Amino acid sequence: MINFSTMSISQPANERELLLRAQSLAGFSLGELAGHANKIIPNNLNRSKGWIGKLIEMYLGASAGNKPEPDFTAIGVELKTIPIDNYGRPLQTTFVCVAQLTGNSGITWEASYVRYKLTRVLWIPVEGQREIPLSQRRIGNPILWSPDATELLQLKSDWEELMDLIVLGKVTSITASYGEVLQLRPKAANNLAVTTAIDDLGKIINTIPLGFYLKKTFTSKLLSSNFFI
Repeated sequence: MINFSTMSISQPANERELLLRAQSLAGFSLGELAGHANKIIPNNLNRSKGWIGKLIEMYLGASAGNKPEPDFTAIGVELKTIPIDNYGRPLQTTFVCVAQLTGNSGITWEASYVRYKLTRVLWIPVEGQREIPLSQRRIGNPILWSPDATELLQLKSDWEELMDLIVLGKVTSITASYGEVLQLRPKAANNLAVTTAIDDLGKIINTIPLGFYLKKTFTSKLLSSNFFI
């Protein structure tokens, strides 16, 4: 069990240290962690969507902040908290990164930011049922994961399909139904946010920002294969 009085929040030196820290959080409630860190628990997550992730980042020693790098920069590991139901199934899609809608000529999957962010991921399940007060939701056992050959192929195929649509100027016709495991969905702080993209005539247009998300079917299989097999 973690010793809060002597807990170090420096950056983890390696994956083993990171995983041990994450394992030591398992079983604690968000209220317990927030209390020891003197953090105020929001009434709900509607306007504090990143609160859980930031709280856990603090305990694990994440270093990237808002930089476009993996959360644990020195060891190349990304942190993803994932809300789950009573059966261990994900309750929502998982944000990967913001999609760049211009300047994509010549970019490849191997050099993509999606590939970069998903190379090595520390998944931390958190109880997410709405009937459980936020302060009482418990943290689950972590998973340190890299996509296998099949998962990489699925991700690459979806990314290439979605990027082709962006490059061909069809960004406004993209819906969340595209992609087997990876999708593009609106990603903005509010409905007034806009960014630039290219239309099918090659002209610059204003449109809503989009983000890459992992579908629940993908993360559900990931969780089940690590916990139940």
